[in-house]
Amino acid sequence: MKYRIITISREFGSGGRTIGKQAAERLGLSCYDHELIDRMAEESGFAKEYIQEKAEYANYGSWLANAFSNRAMEGISNRDYLWSVQRRVILDLAGQGPCVIVGRCADYILREEAQCLKVFVHADLDKRADRIVRLYGQREEAPVKRLKDKDKRRAAYYKFYTDLDWGDLRNYHLALDSGALGIDTCVDIIVNTYRQMSSGT
Repeated sequence: MKYRIITISREFGSGGRTIGKQAAERLGLSCYDHELIDRMAEESGFAKEYIQEKAEYANYGSWLANAFSNRAMEGISNRDYLWSVQRRVILDLAGQGPCVIVGRCADYILREEAQCLKVFVHADLDKRADRIVRLYGQREEAPVKRLKDKDKRRAAYYKFYTDLDWGDLRNYHLALDSGALGIDTCVDIIVNTYRQMSSGT
């Protein structure tokens, strides 16, 4: 059995995007991350900034509590429309050949449509906080608070559209602690696992 698609789910600041891109380079595969946003913008007509904020994150708490009632009053919401566009884009890209897809609920969307190696990348809060300060600089919001907020919103979005718990290790083939293992080792594990699964060994 050949595993054609690698999906990377990740905690904010864990380096999952970097790991996905490097694994794709090692395997000679296309990697879709920001490219998904570009495609969704083309299909939906929404600005990239709007899609980046709305198509992976929920406003934790009030949005999740009121989502169904708002949907009933307004019909399909912008977020629902973007979900349908996101699903079409991911299915189309996955149908074009082996690739790596970062985030965007790809693990769920492709669950019955492709043979996937599903990866979840995580790390301790202190390691992630240090990483986002190094990469993005210090901001007014404390890094730990920012991390927790991003993760909660991502989890709420995932729960709403998949009815699964984001980060539940039972939903993934590999769960990698990038803080303990390091970026390079995580890439090695993904590449080696993908090759073994693709060869049927």
